Amino acid sequence: MKEDMEHLPLKGLRVIDASTILAGPMIATYLGDFGAEVIKVEHPNGDPLRQAGRQKDGKSLEWKLVSRNKKPVTLNLGKPEGRDLFVKLVKVSDVVITNFRPPTLKKWDLTYDVLSKENPGLIMVMVSGFGIDGPYSDRPGFGTLAEAMSGYADINGYPDRGPLLPNFALADQATALLGAFATMVAIHERERSPDKKGQFIDLPIYEALMAMLGNQVMEYDQLGIIPQRMGNRTQWTVPRNLYRTSDGKWVAISGSSQTIVERIFKAIGREDLIDDLRFKDNQARLKNADELDQIIADWMSRRTQEEVLDRFLSYECAIAPVYNIADICKDPHFNYRGNIVEVPDADFGKVKMLNAAPKLSRTPGKIRHTGLEKGAFNQSVYKEIGLTEQEIEQLRKEGII
Repeated sequence: MKEDMEHLPLKGLRVIDASTILAGPMIATYLGDFGAEVIKVEHPNGDPLRQAGRQKDGKSLEWKLVSRNKKPVTLNLGKPEGRDLFVKLVKVSDVVITNFRPPTLKKWDLTYDVLSKENPGLIMVMVSGFGIDGPYSDRPGFGTLAEAMSGYADINGYPDRGPLLPNFALADQATALLGAFATMVAIHERERSPDKKGQFIDLPIYEALMAMLGNQVMEYDQLGIIPQRMGNRTQWTVPRNLYRTSDGKWVAISGSSQTIVERIFKAIGREDLIDDLRFKDNQARLKNADELDQIIADWMSRRTQEEVLDRFLSYECAIAPVYNIADICKDPHFNYRGNIVEVPDADFGKVKMLNAAPKLSRTPGKIRHTGLEKGAFNQSVYKEIGLTEQEIEQLRKEGII
C-alpha cells in the first residue's frame, strides 16, 4: 500500500508499536497521524484489540480506528527467533512503545539496557499501570484502576451517589496524549544532544490521569480540602451547569468571567441580579450556587433549546447544546472544519472517523487508511531488514511470524 507521506512532519521517524489494547497503541497512532512510520508488532494470534468493542461483519471497529496508518506485522517475541528478529527491527527504528511488564521483557532479554546497546539512539516508552518501580510496580494495571486510584472516580458524579467511572477509556487516552508529548520531547533532546543518545520513558497510566485533575494536592496540603462530588458544577465558577429546556433537551453554560455572568443575567431578563449581593462576584455566587442555579433553570425550563441558544448567543454568552454523536456528525461547524473525515478501508470501502488533531498550518496530519489485517506488511517490512521470501515463509510455518 502506497502512502502519501510527502508533507507530513514526522516523515522519516520509525516507531515500533509493540504494545496492546489502547494506551500504548494510541501513542503510536498519534505519531502515525503526523507521518511517523509505525510498525505494529502483534503476536501471530492477533492483538486482543482485534476482539474489543463493537464489530461489523466480524471486524473490530476499534482496531480500525486505533491501528490507522500503521503497518501490521506478526511476531512471536517469546521465541528466540522472534526476539532476534525484533532486535533487527529495533536497530533501524527510533522509538519502541511497549506495555509488557518488566519481568516479561527481562525474560525475553528485551529490556531497554539490552536494546539501547544495539541502538544507542533508541527511545523506549514503557506504559504500565503503576510504573517500573515502587510498591505497586508488579501489580497488573489497566485504565479503570488508574481512574479509581488517581482520584478521578471519587470526584466524578453527584454528591448523593457513589463514585463514578467514565464509560470510555479516559485514563488510556490521557496516557496516550502524555506519551506522545514525552516521546517528542525525548526526540527533540536526542537531536540536540552531542552524543545523539535516546532514553527510557517510564509512563504509568495513573500518573497521566492524576496530572489532569487540577490543583488537588496543593489545596489539600495548604487548606486540608478533600474535593467532593459536585455533579455538573465545579468549585471554581458559578454558574456552571447543565440545564434542561422545555423540549427535553439540554444546554451547558459557564460563567467563567464576570462579564459573561452579567451577560447571562441580561439574557434571562434579570439584570437586577448584577447588583444582588448574593451574586455580585464569583465568591458570592459560589456560596449561593443553589439559588442561582434555580433561577436559571426555571428560565430555561420555559423555553426550547433553540430559543435558549438564540437568546444567549445574541447576548454573547458562553453556551452550547448537549450533543450526542448523531448531532456531532451533522453539525455544520464540525463539518466545515473537517473534524470528521472519510478514510479508505479495506473491508468497507470507506469509513468515517475523527480527523487528526490538532491542525498544523503547513504540515497537517492525515489519516491514510484504517487498521489492516494481521501481517499485512510482513513481506515489505521483513524484506527491508534483509529477509528473503523463503525465510519469511519458513518463519511463518514455524509460528515465529
